[in-house]
Amino acid sequence: MQQKTLEGMPLVLMTIALSLATFMQVLDSTIANVAIPTIAGNLGESNSQGTWVITSFGVANAISIPITGWLARRIGEVKLFVWSTGAFAVASWLCGMSESLTTLIFFRVIQGIVAGPLIPLSQSLLLNNYPPAKRSIALSLWAMTVIVAPICGPILGGWISDNYHWGWIFFINVPIGVIVVLLTLQTLRNRETPITIAPIDMVGLALLVIGVGSLQVMLDRGKELDWFSSTEIIILTSLAVIALLALLIWELTDKHPIVDLSLFAGRNFTIGCLSISLAYMLYFGSIVLLPQLLQEVYGYTATWAGLASAPVGIIPVILSPIIGRFAHKLDMRRLVTFSFIMYAVCFYWRAYTFEPGMDFGASAWPQFIQGFAVACFFMPLTTITLAGLPPDKIAAASSLSNFTRTLAGSIGTSITTTMWSDRESIHHAQLTESITPYNPNAQQMYEKLQALGMTHDQASAWIAQQITNQGLIISANEIFWASAGVFLVLLVLIWFARPPFTSSNNSGGGAH
Repeated sequence: MQQKTLEGMPLVLMTIALSLATFMQVLDSTIANVAIPTIAGNLGESNSQGTWVITSFGVANAISIPITGWLARRIGEVKLFVWSTGAFAVASWLCGMSESLTTLIFFRVIQGIVAGPLIPLSQSLLLNNYPPAKRSIALSLWAMTVIVAPICGPILGGWISDNYHWGWIFFINVPIGVIVVLLTLQTLRNRETPITIAPIDMVGLALLVIGVGSLQVMLDRGKELDWFSSTEIIILTSLAVIALLALLIWELTDKHPIVDLSLFAGRNFTIGCLSISLAYMLYFGSIVLLPQLLQEVYGYTATWAGLASAPVGIIPVILSPIIGRFAHKLDMRRLVTFSFIMYAVCFYWRAYTFEPGMDFGASAWPQFIQGFAVACFFMPLTTITLAGLPPDKIAAASSLSNFTRTLAGSIGTSITTTMWSDRESIHHAQLTESITPYNPNAQQMYEKLQALGMTHDQASAWIAQQITNQGLIISANEIFWASAGVFLVLLVLIWFARPPFTSSNNSGGGAH
């Protein structure tokens, strides 16, 4: 390995390259969300079929993340990072050029596969090439890209689909990919990690593909197919459970596991991984829920819904470098505790303020304050997760941690959207019970609406829509309440982590 860490301009250029790669990958996982109606309409498909543009990427990405550790040892972290970035740019261009949904989904699968190593390797290369005293700053700068990208995605995706051909959603990755490859070759070409020739665990890989693939498709298709009333969902769930249980047993006994489960023997890795996954599940669920709520109930456009979510990125951009600079003097558990308390406060705040007639500020202010929580979230939890690990374990640990976080995000999305829909149905039924000829308030409302020129049927449709909106708001508020409660429970878990959490722990003093 290299004898000393980077300094000066090469360090700056490497940080830009690794952060851009992370930004590109995270951006691509959210940018297509708001553009699905445009893409599906342009290619002559339904919206439900169009969602496979998101699903296909998620399935392929989730499967490829855990094998990053083996690939990095087999061909070297720098080479794998450069190849993955270049292939991602090419796949993005092919996605934008697609003229049918089938072709687009095929290239999205390719894009998801090659994107798997980008985030784990960006973390690993940062930690292994930064001076020990500056690694907290490096993680803070990296975390900013993870925070900002999901916010930019919906805004940028909505703006492009409203004003340009949807293909530009993917084309914008090409110049970013080229810049990342050139900067990486410039700064890290002669700093390749040691290569270990080890056989690939084909049985583990097959079980991983079947298990994670079935689970991801089940989560994405469940709501559409009414969950376990569908034979397809039952089969997918059975496949996922059997394959993942077999994977667990196999990986614990295999000499060269594709997923290094021995990492969970470390207390800090287990607690950090569990905390960041559960917290991200709630955080990502709210990222998905909030724009939908604003569009469906309050009539926001995709762009304005994105803008209402955007303030969450302001505070982290300001605070992250400051926290990184003084992190070596701080107990990471205190930062995470503050983060989880602020998350709980903001979720409770939303539960109180989301009501009919709410203005833009009522949705934007909790997002702005939640920025304090986000600023103290990714870097401290990543530091705890990777604390004490030798350099040759960081890529595998980072990939496994990102795998569980990505999977938790998918589960969070599925649980949140399903709960939102199911609870709305319950509240809709309860609220509708009071709309009868014997309820004077209901009859008074009908009279007011008919006085405005509505027919009885039009008045009934308007009232039904108001009831639906009320049901959606109440069910969203229930999710916010529940999420806040889970964050308070997670406060206890993080204090089981064992200090020290200093970044120099991660690399044996940086003597590479």
